[in-house]
Amino acid sequence: MSAQPARDCALCPRLSGFRAANHAKFPGWFNAPVPCFGPENARLLVVGLAPGLRGANRTGRPFTGDFAGHLLYATLIKYGLAIGVYAERPDDGLELRDCRIINAVRCVPPENRPLPAEIAACNGFLARDIAAMTHLRGILALGGIAHQATLRAFGLKQSHAKFSHGAMTELPGGIVLADSFHVSRLNTNTGRLTAAMFEAVVGALLARIAA
Repeated sequence: MSAQPARDCALCPRLSGFRAANHAKFPGWFNAPVPCFGPENARLLVVGLAPGLRGANRTGRPFTGDFAGHLLYATLIKYGLAIGVYAERPDDGLELRDCRIINAVRCVPPENRPLPAEIAACNGFLARDIAAMTHLRGILALGGIAHQATLRAFGLKQSHAKFSHGAMTELPGGIVLADSFHVSRLNTNTGRLTAAMFEAVVGALLARIAA
């Protein structure tokens, strides 16, 4: 397996077909596996679920172009992990500092629901990216699938740690895994995740890895 998925990656037939269908409908969109965003030498890695259809699948940058990016990038800016202004487009000049963002699944899935086999097929790319981050100290998993994919990337069983908002788990190498509910519109609109809740998790993780 190469370090990054090819633009025409065919590991997952369903996702490949969905990309092709979207390319036909929206030829100006990115419509390809979405690459990581941020420096490889960062101490913090944010792991999301998968690109949104009209978000990262359209723009080519994680959490860019749809609702989920608002809370994530506002929080990263607040904690000095990003500089600039998030304007929902990849040329907005936003830069990440000591932080990198990746998705557990690189291609947009129908209805935002990747299948277990698709999550497993993409996990090698996640594992390779984690291994390449030689300064990594902390991982923020956004949602249960990101949490599970991270454990798999470290060769750990799912029983090693159950997903729970605010929970922290030590991984091999002393890396700290912190869990948060996903920054989706559904979670924030229903109050399952508030800005204060999300900021508390980020702040606690940063304090932990700074110790």
